[in-house]
Amino acid sequence: AGMNGTAIENFVCVIFNVSFMNCTWHVGQTASGDTQYFLYWKTSKKEDFTGCQNYIKDNYGRHTGCRFQNVTIENKKAYFLVNGSSSGQNIQSISDYIIVEKLTPPLNVTVNCIEVSHSCEIQWQPPRTSHVKRHACFKYEIVIENK
Repeated sequence: AGMNGTAIENFVCVIFNVSFMNCTWHVGQTASGDTQYFLYWKTSKKEDFTGCQNYIKDNYGRHTGCRFQNVTIENKKAYFLVNGSSSGQNIQSISDYIIVEKLTPPLNVTVNCIEVSHSCEIQWQPPRTSHVKRHACFKYEIVIENK
């Protein structure tokens, strides 16, 4: 239910430093000036929704994002609910979103070079992530600069 164009748009959540998540969105194109949005989320259908405690606001005081700490998305699932309040219209709910994780660098990088054979061995461990457990998911690229 709700008037077309009142739902938030471009809803994107970015996880960084393993356990922090910023979610941002744009105000619906036809939402009235007094519209306020509220974000709730959970990581399983059995849980209760948790409301945002730290909203990002635009110049008009409208919520346009949320900052979360201590985020864990173990099962690669997240459920979001955004509802809104407005004096004159019902607000549509969202139907799609994007979650992106910015990875930290690989851990414990070591380089051992043998001058005689002009060869080097480079080893590392996968980066810490909020939800990817399979090491085969990672692809690495090595850039060697001659100095």
